[in-house]
Amino acid sequence: MEAVAEITKTKPVVNGVKDKKPVKKVLIICSKGKLEDVYAALVMANGALMEGIDAKMFFTFFGLEAITKKHADHLHTATVGNPAFMPGLPTVVAGLPGFEAFASYMMTREMDKLEIPHVTEFIQMIDAAGGEIFACKLAADMFHLKKEDFLNEVKDIITVGDMYALAEGDGTQIIFI
Repeated sequence: MEAVAEITKTKPVVNGVKDKKPVKKVLIICSKGKLEDVYAALVMANGALMEGIDAKMFFTFFGLEAITKKHADHLHTATVGNPAFMPGLPTVVAGLPGFEAFASYMMTREMDKLEIPHVTEFIQMIDAAGGEIFACKLAADMFHLKKEDFLNEVKDIITVGDMYALAEGDGTQIIFI
């Protein structure tokens, strides 16, 4: 009981939540290249910047597709193995030829109606707002990608150690997608 009292004495509890420090920085790691995952990372980075929070993005493994000149605006949505995509749809239907392209088209059409920017435009907005975008060196080497393969907004190709150095400081949150 003394240990519990000691903990609550040093960290006040207000409205059931321990004393929180404001988030000052976010480091968003995007490891997936599907449309819905990339947009989740972009929306979170943009939202952070709009709230005055420093945002850095680190793209690794299949997430690299989102920041390559060749693939950035040609990402697809996951249909097979995604239980949230059209609940009740048999997996075999989601795997039919052309279905993923159709689903991706429908999703981008809905995003266009909401005036959600395309990936490259979103990345330009994040860069213009002061966000920083990095590619993973290991993944870039593995996929034989060079600096010129990436969008101009990609600041550098860095190691995982460099990525952790980006998170140094008080109030940094690391978000993995």
